[in-house]
Amino acid sequence: MEQWLDLRSDTVTQPCAAMRSAMNVAPVGDDVYGDDPTVNRLQEYAADLFGFEDALFAPSGTQSNLLALLAHCGRGDEYLVGQEAHTYRYEGGGAAVLGSIQPQPIINQPDGSIALADIESYIKPDDFHFARTKLLALENTINGRLLPMAYVQQATALAHGKGLSTHLDGARVCNAAVKLGVSPRDIAQGFDSVSVCLSKGLGAPVGSVLLGSRPFIKEARRWRKMLGGGMRQAGILAAGGLYALEHNIQRLAEDHDNATYFATELAKMKNIKVSTPQTNIFYVDVPSFVCKGLNDVLELTRIRVSMSPRLRIVTHMDTRREDIERAITVFGDFFG
Repeated sequence: MEQWLDLRSDTVTQPCAAMRSAMNVAPVGDDVYGDDPTVNRLQEYAADLFGFEDALFAPSGTQSNLLALLAHCGRGDEYLVGQEAHTYRYEGGGAAVLGSIQPQPIINQPDGSIALADIESYIKPDDFHFARTKLLALENTINGRLLPMAYVQQATALAHGKGLSTHLDGARVCNAAVKLGVSPRDIAQGFDSVSVCLSKGLGAPVGSVLLGSRPFIKEARRWRKMLGGGMRQAGILAAGGLYALEHNIQRLAEDHDNATYFATELAKMKNIKVSTPQTNIFYVDVPSFVCKGLNDVLELTRIRVSMSPRLRIVTHMDTRREDIERAITVFGDFFG
């Protein structure tokens, strides 16, 4: 029987045998006390890799982003964020609900950036009628799109010049670094904090790391405890994340190549429109009246998608080229 091809996200990956072995033998301790050697090693490695003073291991990207917002902003403050950004749209309103932090959403440009003029115009005056603007939050990649390095430099410099801090939701920042051919340190330049997901394209089963200065991470650690993110013998999980950072960054180029090949072949078919992938994510516009039929066919052929008229397809380490060929055949038979 064919194995399932899961195109819903790069969060669906299974840890490889070597990663499982590293997790199995990882030395552990109580991380709430700071005693877990594997967690400490992961945090030290990640901080050095991305060029920060310190790091904090968190159970999820949603929590690590929330920790950053809570550490940067206080009650009644606000953060500037793109309307398409994960921190604004897909994290349950956590900053507002749990931190009394007001989001100021701003329209994203077609390339995923926020126009510099818009950033400047949405910074509130120092007036008690307004929430205090404290933070600019960007995302890279955003829906698979890369933020240009020059733009990031300009946006973060603008924010700092106006007295704001800067945070990067870098769930897929390693994809951005690999695609642009730069180091993790280079891609993180200009940000006061960065959240890096270990359980997406990097292949770890769970976890993210939050990066920043030592005082910032000390504050984030307090918030992590309050939010229930203090995990005791967490080294078993941290070992998977450490393996991912040590071994799985450069292989992201394979995911990008697979996405490009997949999208190119689908673009040859009738009645669908396919976006051009920059990294490992692309979109297929499918007529709404065929969605159910297409989904049924894909399920029958053991292909999983999150069916929508704007269908997101994500390639990852468990997306083999032969599986993509099979999916291309299924799509081709359906659309003729």
